[in-house]
Amino acid sequence: MGKLTDKTIAAAQAGEKQYKISDGDGLSLIIQPNGKKLWWFRYRFAGKEKTLSLGVYPVLGLRDARERAFDARRLLSNGTDPSAIKREAQNAIKQADMLKGETVEAISREWFAKFGTQWADSHRGKIIRRLERDLFPWLGKEEIKGITPAILLSVLRRVEARGVLDTAHRLHQNCGQIWRYAVATGRAERDVTQDLRGALPPARGTHLGAITEPVEIGKLLRNIDDYKGSEVVRLALKLAPLVFVRPGELRQSVWAEFDLPARAWIIPAGRMKAKRPHLVPLSEQVVEILHELKTVSGEGEYLFPSPQSKTRCLSDMAFLSAIRRMGYEKNEMTAHGFRAMASTNLEQMGYDSRLIEIQLAHSDTDQVRAAYKRETHLLRFDERKKMMQHWADYLDGLRVGATVVKFKKAK
Repeated sequence: MGKLTDKTIAAAQAGEKQYKISDGDGLSLIIQPNGKKLWWFRYRFAGKEKTLSLGVYPVLGLRDARERAFDARRLLSNGTDPSAIKREAQNAIKQADMLKGETVEAISREWFAKFGTQWADSHRGKIIRRLERDLFPWLGKEEIKGITPAILLSVLRRVEARGVLDTAHRLHQNCGQIWRYAVATGRAERDVTQDLRGALPPARGTHLGAITEPVEIGKLLRNIDDYKGSEVVRLALKLAPLVFVRPGELRQSVWAEFDLPARAWIIPAGRMKAKRPHLVPLSEQVVEILHELKTVSGEGEYLFPSPQSKTRCLSDMAFLSAIRRMGYEKNEMTAHGFRAMASTNLEQMGYDSRLIEIQLAHSDTDQVRAAYKRETHLLRFDERKKMMQHWADYLDGLRVGATVVKFKKAK
C-alpha cells in the first residue's frame, strides 16, 4: 500500500515552487504553485529515466492513479514503454481527426481510440493490424453509410480466400463492433454485419482440453488432493475449479486483494482481460484453502510465489506441468479447462447463462453498451455468491464419489 491518503492529498498546499509528495513505486503527486495537482509516474526504460503524466487530481483520484501506475508497471514487466502506448492512443485520435468525412477508416480509428485502451496491448495490436491489412485498403475511404452487406462480404471473402477463415470471422466481429458504434453515434442507420451471419463457413477452431463429465471431475479432484509435487501448486490446483478465473489471474493473485471475513476477492482492472475490476465471491471451501495457504506463503506478497524468488509468482507452465504429471494430456485437461468445467455444469444445473458469463468475466460483445456500464464487478453479487457456494458443495460431492444426479440450482 502506498504512503498517500486522501486526507494528506487534500491538506497539501501550493508553495512558491513546485514540489512532489511520493506514494511509492514511482507514483508521485506534483503540487504546482498555482495549486494544480498532477499525478506523475517515474520509471526507467531502456536505461533512461522517463516520466508519464497520469492525470489531474481530483478528477483522477488516488485509487485510480494507483491503478494506472499498476497498469504502467505491468507494461514495463512485458518490455513495453507505457509512454509509447499513450502516444499510440493519441496518434490514433489525431489520425481520426485528420480523416475527413464519415468514412469507414475514420470511424474505425475513432472506435479503436475510444475502446482500445481497455484491451491488453497484444490484443490491441492484433485488431489494428487486422483492420489496416484487411479492411482499410478496400473500404477505408468509403462512407460507412454507403456500405451494403454485399460490399462488406466481398472484403471478408478476400480474407477467406487466403485460407485464414478464423481471421475472416474475427474481422466480421470487429466490423460488427465498428458498425454498431457508427449507429450509436448517428453516422450509420443499421449494422449491416447482421445480414452476414452464416455467410462464412464455420471456423475450425481448436478447443482447449477440459473435463466436464461429473465422474471424471471427481477423479481429477482426488488426483489433485493426492498430488505429490509442490504444496503451493497443489493448493493452487485445489482453488482453480472453485474460483474458475483465468490461469494468469489466479497465478498473479496477491494477498492484498482478498477480504476473507467478507469472503470476497477483487481482482484489479489492470490484471483483467476486459480491463474492469472483477469481484469473485469466495465459498467456505475457498476460505478454508486460503487459510491453509497462509501457513505456506502468507509472509510474502503473492499467494503462489515462484520457488526461485518470493518476489515473483509461479510461471505459466507450473499449472500445466502439474496437470501433465497427474497423467492428463493437453487434449484432456488444461489450466484453462477449469472454466469450461464450471460453465458447462452450471448451465446444466439451470443457472442463467448471463450470470455465468458475469462470473467468468467475459467481455460484453457490444462495446458501445459496455461503455455505459458502471461497477460491473458488483453485478448480481448475491446471486453469484449463492451459485459459487452451491458449486463448491457440488464438487465436494463429486470428490468423495457421491452418486451423480441431475443437480438443480439452489433456491
